[in-house]
Amino acid sequence: MVKRRAKIEDVAALAGVSIKTVSRVVNREPNVRASTEEKVEDAIAKLEYRPNPSARNLASHRARLIVLLYEDMSAYDAPSAGYVISIQDGALRACRPEGFDLLIHPYNFRDSEVGAKLQEQIGQVRPSGIVVAAPLSNMPAVVDAVKATNTPYVLLSTGNGNSGEYEVATNDREISAEMTRYLASLGHTRIAFIKGGRIAKAVGNRFFGYQDGLEQSGLPYREELVADGDLTIGSGEKCAAELLRLEHPPTAIFAANDDMAAGVVRAATRMGISIPRELSVAGCDDIALAQQIYPALTTIRQPLGAMAQAASQALIDGSRGRPHETGPEIVPGTIRKRESTGPVPERA
Repeated sequence: MVKRRAKIEDVAALAGVSIKTVSRVVNREPNVRASTEEKVEDAIAKLEYRPNPSARNLASHRARLIVLLYEDMSAYDAPSAGYVISIQDGALRACRPEGFDLLIHPYNFRDSEVGAKLQEQIGQVRPSGIVVAAPLSNMPAVVDAVKATNTPYVLLSTGNGNSGEYEVATNDREISAEMTRYLASLGHTRIAFIKGGRIAKAVGNRFFGYQDGLEQSGLPYREELVADGDLTIGSGEKCAAELLRLEHPPTAIFAANDDMAAGVVRAATRMGISIPRELSVAGCDDIALAQQIYPALTTIRQPLGAMAQAASQALIDGSRGRPHETGPEIVPGTIRKRESTGPVPERA
């Protein structure tokens, strides 16, 4: 005989509370007494009650769903999934315990119809909130389209930090200055930097941090030691080859992300330059690739997962009447020292 599936009425009867109270506990609404919540949860466990997702969505008029928007990596010649995986995992850490689903969707900001497509999808799924990852969080067409849906949203890593809205970011400029000071502490005086383009302002802040670090270390800024990449491995390889062919090449290269730093390692290996004996290399993000290449990459660990988790949790809390304060929430990065950096070579 098939066991009858428990209903919300059964839970209410066993716990000795109203159906509305059970609904409030299931939906994790505020202002429920701890003792009452405990009785309801015990009844749910005993009866193996499973809420009906459709009914819950209809009751709230919005799906118990967080949408994660990110840049379509297929637009790049050498896409890196590390960034997407990190923010996806962080968002899931917030959604799963709260009974929320996560919908991830890539968008190409270069698409002239990106705003219309985004609004159409949001209108269909009616989520509780939207997390917009960089660089989409810097794209007016994307952000304006999200705002037009009247759906709560949180932007990640806009690089601004002064919008007055709640957003989640990290200390790109400060931690990049610290990385530059670390390279200088190893004796390097010709430290090169590979930029990541102009799309993501947060990545641009890493270049400002590099400049800060040079000044704090008493080192001059040299224009010839700065190259323009586009966040791909290929651009890192190309920029490194140009830097290493200078009459007075750098003894350390700091790239704005790990993909470009991996390109630096490739270029140096091809040119017969030993890492770190002859050249130190550092990156940023600490994606899986950073430990998969040889030598393992010294890098800045970006708290991507923690940032996405914080943003998703803020949206979940907001859907239950617990909005966060305005202004940026800063999740600090940390330096991971590995085998790709070492003392300045004697020839320098």
